[in-house]
Amino acid sequence: MTFSSRQSIFSRAYFRHFIKFGVVGAIGVVVNEGLLFLFQSAGIYLLIAGAAAIEISILSNFVLNDLWTFRDRRSGNAASRLVKFNLLMLAGLVLNLAVLYAGVDYFGIHYEVANLVGIAAAFFLRYALSVKYAWMRTESVEEGQAAPVPETLTGPQTTRG
Repeated sequence: MTFSSRQSIFSRAYFRHFIKFGVVGAIGVVVNEGLLFLFQSAGIYLLIAGAAAIEISILSNFVLNDLWTFRDRRSGNAASRLVKFNLLMLAGLVLNLAVLYAGVDYFGIHYEVANLVGIAAAFFLRYALSVKYAWMRTESVEEGQAAPVPETLTGPQTTRG
């Protein structure tokens, strides 16, 4: 790691992304915990309920992160970003479910508490994957400005003269 790449980790933009990612994550926790409670109340098996709650919170987090957190880092179209993000978040889903299962079955922790521990365990992994791969910058964009919309979404730009 070079000094310049280490320095970017401590930049104001990086910190702003991290805080926004945390706020979106907190909203995702509410979505996840609320759905897990509802699914468990409906009698759905814990791991299926957990997987569904996690996936729905991943989708809501994608929308919020794409529109707010990483708005300035977007490239490509929304569908490709969603697929990439969802595939990357599978690592967090697996970690979250493993902690949920182990917490409940091996340590006797209440499922909602075990789920929160799993979410916390997966947070930094998910952030690192999001910054590194999901919202990779493919071109330089002025800090604080939205990335330009690719031509594939807007069509060729013509000027009238």
